Amino acid sequence: QVQLVESGGGLVQAGGSLRLSCAASGRTFSTYSMGWFRQAPGKEREFVAAISGSGSGGWINYADSVRGRFTISRDNAKNTVYLQMNSLKPEDTAVYYCAAARRVGAYLYWGQGTQVTVSS
Repeated sequence: QVQLVESGGGLVQAGGSLRLSCAASGRTFSTYSMGWFRQAPGKEREFVAAISGSGSGGWINYADSVRGRFTISRDNAKNTVYLQMNSLKPEDTAVYYCAAARRVGAYLYWGQGTQVTVSS
């Protein structure tokens, strides 16, 4: 089992930046692809970004809404995945969750979420 803990959320003005972190337990972190998702009030959870177990040497995917502004990365030595968010917009306001998948797209484990609020 994998436990995930997100951190780094907060309040930021539009145009600003935040870096989210997701720390994972266990010794098999590199065997999981990792994803970031978000859920805004009154909306369904949506995909943000994902990265293969090997990191940038494998594959990375982004939602169209964040491509070019957000960067996902991971450090397998630290069991941590990151989401660097630049040029933030008010519509990026949401609770952000990280998740782990053994098979691509099949996310088994989820963190508790971290709130990101972007003021206009």
